[in-house]
Amino acid sequence: MDAVNACEPVVSAESALRSAPPHALVATARRLLAERVGAREVILLLADYGLTVLQPVTHLPATGEPVPAHDGPAGSAFAGQTPVVEVTRDPRTDVVHLPLTVRGDRLGVLSVRLPADAATPAKVLELRDFATALGHEVVTAGRDTDLYLQARRTRRLTLAAEMQWQLLPGRGCAREEYVIGAHLEPAYAIGGDNFDWSTGADDLVLTVTDGMGQGIEASLLTSLAVGALRNARRAGIGLADQACLADQALFAQYGGKVYASTLLLRFDLVTGRVQAVDAGSPQLFRVRGGSIEQIALEAQLPLGMFEETDYREQTFQVEPGDRLIVVSTGVHGTRSAVGDLFGERALRQVLSATRPAPPHECARAVVSGLVEHFGSGDLTADAAVVCLDWNGRTLSAPE
Repeated sequence: MDAVNACEPVVSAESALRSAPPHALVATARRLLAERVGAREVILLLADYGLTVLQPVTHLPATGEPVPAHDGPAGSAFAGQTPVVEVTRDPRTDVVHLPLTVRGDRLGVLSVRLPADAATPAKVLELRDFATALGHEVVTAGRDTDLYLQARRTRRLTLAAEMQWQLLPGRGCAREEYVIGAHLEPAYAIGGDNFDWSTGADDLVLTVTDGMGQGIEASLLTSLAVGALRNARRAGIGLADQACLADQALFAQYGGKVYASTLLLRFDLVTGRVQAVDAGSPQLFRVRGGSIEQIALEAQLPLGMFEETDYREQTFQVEPGDRLIVVSTGVHGTRSAVGDLFGERALRQVLSATRPAPPHECARAVVSGLVEHFGSGDLTADAAVVCLDWNGRTLSAPE
């Protein structure tokens, strides 16, 4: 982007954003874009926890008027993950809506009002790079300010939900080999459901955990389970032994009175070989071509149910083009008001209908189908959905 005065040293947008105080990123972005591309207005919209609206980041405690997260120009940019140029009623300006995404984790949208005819393809490309840089700074600033976390809320989170959202790695992750999209409901009152992942040079470890109970008790249980799994994983311990050590930690704390159901998966990014430990109730489905199948794993005991449980690994193979979906008990075990189970048949219908959609939208659609089946957004059980599209490694993929 052009500097205002060629005699002055050029400061990159990334450097200027990094130097801004954590709470002042929007003001800094507004100043930079006004100077460098003539922006008339700059609005940062963050997706709320339920992925229903995009909320403007303004001076708290007030926020601006939200816009739909999946309709309209901004919603289209968020859902489709592509820039959208909106021709406004004002013939003097256009608005460019840019997805704000960090390593596959969709945060929201940056909306920039430009002079008419200024939104050229080259300029939109520059603005997209700027939005990516801003997204990285928003994530980093979240360690030092509550501004962006508060701006995401349409209402207050329960304490259990606050703990769970802080425990999550994000809602998505993308690399050359895979794309992950995940969703939790009830977003503002989640208690025991959790997903976690960690990627290395040649592997990806993915876990989905369902802590027994509700509210703060379930959240504390799941926090201990996830913390124990991370501790074992970061010690370089194998998948089955990660489950064993987490099992011991939960039993030592609770004596078998409560437990956590967990599915552990480790993907070899080179070969597509997957190691799995099924310690409880999350279910795993695979979409391959036009077929949908549940991957049958040996059901082993949930973490913390008994002392010193011995866990065993199984293996299966994923191929480029495969889609894997993990659902917690709150999805496959939920019944409607008349007692009908949201089982495999309903899940297959949603997965078939959403096959062309990206993983984020697939995960959201499964939860939407569950809410429709249940008859209310006030789900009585936590629901977690993780969707992974497997691309496999090509010769050009980074090591």
